[in-house]
Amino acid sequence: MLKLLLWLVLLVLCWPLAVAVLLFWPVLWLVSIPLRLVGIVFESVLALVFAILMLPARILGGMR
Repeated sequence: MLKLLLWLVLLVLCWPLAVAVLLFWPVLWLVSIPLRLVGIVFESVLALVFAILMLPARILGGMR
């Protein structure tokens, strides 16, 4: 409800900005998809490196 009220205030006070946001939001969402994929890959690689580095400690019983 609050979001709707804020959107209506934005629409009344600054309708060109509201229309621009409405038009460019799908474009920004499409641009963000590759960045999300890069983030997922980067996080996975770091988790793999951490697992490889901690493997000797886990074998010796250091992390329980």
